[in-house]
Amino acid sequence: MATILIVDDEPNITEILEIVLRDEGMEVLKTGSGREALAILQDQEVDVAISDIRMPDFSGVELLREAKQVAPDTVFIMITAFASTETAIEALQHGAYDYITKPFKMDDLRSIARRALEQKKSRKLQPASSPDNMEARQGQKLFQALQGSHVVGKSPKMIEVYRTIGTVAMGDSTVLITGESGTGKELVARAIHEASRRKEKPFISINCSAFPETLLESELFGYMKGAFTGANANKKGLFEAASDGSIFLDEIGDMTPAMQVKLLRVLQERRLRPLGGTNEVPVDVRVIAATNQDLQTQIRQGSFREDLYYRIAVINIHLPALRERPEDIEPLSLFFLRHYSEKSGKGIEGISPDALRCLASYSWPGNVRQLENTIERAVALETTSEIQLERLPETVRNRPIPVARDPFTLPEGPFDLEGFLTQIESSLIAQALRQSEGNQAAAAQRLKLTKGSLRHRIHSLQIKC
Repeated sequence: MATILIVDDEPNITEILEIVLRDEGMEVLKTGSGREALAILQDQEVDVAISDIRMPDFSGVELLREAKQVAPDTVFIMITAFASTETAIEALQHGAYDYITKPFKMDDLRSIARRALEQKKSRKLQPASSPDNMEARQGQKLFQALQGSHVVGKSPKMIEVYRTIGTVAMGDSTVLITGESGTGKELVARAIHEASRRKEKPFISINCSAFPETLLESELFGYMKGAFTGANANKKGLFEAASDGSIFLDEIGDMTPAMQVKLLRVLQERRLRPLGGTNEVPVDVRVIAATNQDLQTQIRQGSFREDLYYRIAVINIHLPALRERPEDIEPLSLFFLRHYSEKSGKGIEGISPDALRCLASYSWPGNVRQLENTIERAVALETTSEIQLERLPETVRNRPIPVARDPFTLPEGPFDLEGFLTQIESSLIAQALRQSEGNQAAAAQRLKLTKGSLRHRIHSLQIKC
């Protein structure tokens, strides 16, 4: 029978957990003190410890750290009502198996406890020479990666992102990071690289939307002398430059169909042919891609290859918009405040309550990037020891109050919705083309579409250019 130790200073929590875990056929020990828990671990063998992080006498992280010395085989699950970046990373850093926040579902805790027991059994089956402290080492790598990349947040959604980074970083699977502009996709890509076995090798980033097709091909795959006018010498592409490291392909959704085919071939064969070359070059590089677009929609529209999607989306990490995690606004603001206050040499120590309330209630359409720019500006303008409300931009302070109303009125009787939507779409695309004097790239940017998606719509709607 497996032995579970519950450590929590709230008696109602320990009682509920005791009932649930006994029903699972486990022997349950419980205590409300971290120090008493350490004494129990010294005296008898415990398979899994489920410990609160915040306790008055001895924190859960302190217990975890000390337990690694006296009971190294005990698997730890940490629980807390005070989720934060620091506690999540610190728990992982010291070898916690998993991390769950209150309130939690009992079914979730049951499944985590079962997996923890399986982890304990698998450790016993490992050869003596195998690393039995992998979680602690991986936690340390994760801690360093997140600290170095400035990934900040305490919301459950961001905790899940941290967990995923820690899980996938040591592998070589291709990762697709999705999310709106300004959510920090490149920071997460860097964190994955910094937590990986490739961290000592290059991390190279390129924005795929910033180059026309031919130039993007030469940038990624390199070229041979004489391949085109001005190619006076051989040049390695970014895939070769990132050898044994990681390459970050930002805005991959803007890649042309022809370029998608060439990238797919490289991902499939792990070999590339420089522009103008005849010989293929092997490449060993981890690919991390990102987009702010809906690639599934682009696949349906025919502007993005489905086979390429499944190559790059082996692992998908979605970054939520800042408005979806408002509890992260304050820690992000304070993080940027410390950074820019130190950088400018100012002694600004905090943000006034009025300014914090204003920051917390704003919708942040530009996400974390917009918040960072706002705090940088406020630090530059501030003359007191804390950021005042007046230092925030007028757009943040004086946000318009939305008026709830229906933009269209549904007429009486049957209504041809498809025909109406087609008419609206055709009209807007035609207007964008007229305003851009027929330049499809400019029209696509005006409508926030890819060029391929715009071309597909023009063809399907039979719009005359």
